[in-house]
Amino acid sequence: MLKQKNLIFVGAPGAGKGTFSALLLERHPMAHISTGDILRDEVKRDTELGREAAKLMKEGKLVPDEVIAGMVRTRLAQPDCENGFILDGFPRTIRQADLLEEALASLGRKLDRVVYFKVPDDVILQRLTARLNCKKCGRIYNKLFMPPKVENVCDDCGSELFQRPDDSLETAKSRLEVFYRQTSPLIDYYGSRNLILEITELDKDKICEILAAELE
Repeated sequence: MLKQKNLIFVGAPGAGKGTFSALLLERHPMAHISTGDILRDEVKRDTELGREAAKLMKEGKLVPDEVIAGMVRTRLAQPDCENGFILDGFPRTIRQADLLEEALASLGRKLDRVVYFKVPDDVILQRLTARLNCKKCGRIYNKLFMPPKVENVCDDCGSELFQRPDDSLETAKSRLEVFYRQTSPLIDYYGSRNLILEITELDKDKICEILAAELE
């Protein structure tokens, strides 16, 4: 069991949040919470929040922070979160961080650690433009750093791998700029609360050792 089990993973796209979430979940029974997954589930189940979000998206509008935070709160109240959780992709802004704090307080929960994967821009751009996705299970690979055992075939389910159109160099640079503008202020926000664990190491095994030493 993790000693510090209520976590946020923060980092630029391609920093490794999803990869290290999966590795941590292999060892500990906890919930991995992605706002994208939550949004799709709420819409699929036709909940009140899901209907509201679907209407906004259909109109080409952004889903308000309050709606997303409401979905996250509902997800955090589910039984599998009692063993801990990793929030991946939320919060992205200071406003969302404030709403998350309110949601956790209403559930009698608190954050234990915010893990910041600080990766150099050139490495991020390499990772994003070499990324491969599994069409069936969604597992992410990288041609340079974490290739599949068999070229263009998923190790887990054997399905075909593909590269998303938005993994171009131009799009990768744009996503990086958005991260620094919107999300990087969270580092100061959580740093002032002494919650940040900054990881600058790039070696996968060493990162696993750091996470184990700091969280277990």
